[in-house]
Amino acid sequence: MVLRPRWEWRLEDGGGQPVLRPVSPVFTNQFDAEQWLGEQWRVLASQGVRTATLLHEGAQVGPVLSMPAP
Repeated sequence: MVLRPRWEWRLEDGGGQPVLRPVSPVFTNQFDAEQWLGEQWRVLASQGVRTATLLHEGAQVGPVLSMPAP
């Protein structure tokens, strides 16, 4: 069995609570994860997401990114 790295976004509302929906897909590389957020941030912001944190295998990678309210 081949284990692949897991990259995903922790998406939170304005109060710092994880949002139930939308849910970040799981990616096998950092580039794809960052590209997805770059393409989806407007939709995510309109759904109440205010911050996104990239996680690699559950550990935070880089800064928390803020999203403007629509």
